[in-house]
Amino acid sequence: MTLSARPIFPFCALVGQERLQLALLLAAVDPGIGGVLVTGPRGTAKSTAARALAELLPHGHFVTLPLGASEEQLTGTLDLGHVLQEGQVRFAPGLLARAHEGVLYVDEVNLLPDPLVDQLLDVASSGVNVVERDGVSHQHDARFVLVGTMNPEEGDLRPQLLDRFGLALAIGNYDDPAARQAIVRARLAFDADPQAFRASVVEQQRALAERVTRARVTLASLTFDDAVHAHVSTLCIEAAVDGVRADLVMLRAARALAAWDMAPALTTAHVDAVADLVLYHRRHAPTDALIPQQDGAGTGEENRSSSASSASSASSASSASGASGASGASGASHSRPGISSGPWSGSAPAASSTDASDESWGALPPPSAQATAVAHVKPLRPFGKPPPKKA
Repeated sequence: MTLSARPIFPFCALVGQERLQLALLLAAVDPGIGGVLVTGPRGTAKSTAARALAELLPHGHFVTLPLGASEEQLTGTLDLGHVLQEGQVRFAPGLLARAHEGVLYVDEVNLLPDPLVDQLLDVASSGVNVVERDGVSHQHDARFVLVGTMNPEEGDLRPQLLDRFGLALAIGNYDDPAARQAIVRARLAFDADPQAFRASVVEQQRALAERVTRARVTLASLTFDDAVHAHVSTLCIEAAVDGVRADLVMLRAARALAAWDMAPALTTAHVDAVADLVLYHRRHAPTDALIPQQDGAGTGEENRSSSASSASSASSASSASGASGASGASGASHSRPGISSGPWSGSAPAASSTDASDESWGALPPPSAQATAVAHVKPLRPFGKPPPKKA
């Protein structure tokens, strides 16, 4: 479960994964961001990038959390017998202690038990692991870069756990022939002679490692001015996120990017560069530009009624032109951006007038004005005693 002796593909030689590299580097500069969640199909360099990142860190630890791990394996155990006999705490370190100052990689994080994921994310953001058992407690530093990967086709994480990940992004298959060829050529060259391949980029790897170290030192000197705070708040409000965790993570990620760029000050441009990584898994609003609510706007019910009227008008116009209705506006506003939830199982009912009498039906279609006729209904036998049997 620790870093193996086999050669590691260099981080700087990754092709076509600029957004993933940026997210991992930001988490390496400031592990307090809370980790990186990467979704995508198999064979898209998710685990390769995580292993390569560990080489850029001062200690280079790479620890994998297996799916069948228990809570004690993750956090460590306390020997209560030794405490009672000797009066001293004997602690057996777990995976969190081994990953200190390195990378903790969790493949298929969506298949882990929720309590284990919650505890893992809590330690990743706080940097401290606390183990308590029968009134005896022990704590130790556990600062690491958490990298979790998952395939959305095999299930999703609960929204509460998704929000705990600092940054998130989705990786798709490579549709550009030139990019696919470059990736294959690089991999073939590495497999043919790993040592020669690594020697060809050793200077670039050293420069990246030194840059991570310098960025960590610079991090504390960067401050947030009012313009940055205002911009972060605006982006989070427009995305309709829950709580203020997104604001905090966006500020830390923007500061990490400014430190990585060796910028003299943190600006709104750094915020814009990391906003998508922060809001990808937290956004509840549509991905397109939102229309800000004007002063004097109605209540939530009135707004929903107005949206329903607009959707009804659009549907009526579409029906009149002979076009079939696609997905409704309300359905699009609640889908998670970047993750397809699949087509609707059936066609949306044709919208009728949206007068006050339809409000009570909510999301259900109002009753039809003309009931469908029933051709024949077999009469029911009246209640009471059954008729006497024939002799």
